[in-house]
Amino acid sequence: MAYDQELADRVRETLEHEKGVTEKPMFGGLAFLINGHMAVSAGSKGGLLLRVDPADTDILLQQPHARRFEMRGREMDGWLHIDADAQTPEDELTRWIGRGVRYVKSLPPK
Repeated sequence: MAYDQELADRVRETLEHEKGVTEKPMFGGLAFLINGHMAVSAGSKGGLLLRVDPADTDILLQQPHARRFEMRGREMDGWLHIDADAQTPEDELTRWIGRGVRYVKSLPPK
């Protein structure tokens, strides 16, 4: 399954005023990087792949639509899958994207 173009466009619009944003195909989706770090991606299986502070993973999993991201059968702290699509309310989408942006901005640039 290809990534959701409409969702990718919404992510792009949300990030349009951020400095250092690049787009890159990754994991079958379209990733949005800030200063070389992936913050968020329109995932290949739908929804968002979101990078967060690993220490916040468990608390964020209590939020609706969030689950731990799994790659090759392995769940990963610091990475969430967010059930989102073209119908997800703007404020909810912006909140999730903002969390990914804030975390990667705390990392040293690549």
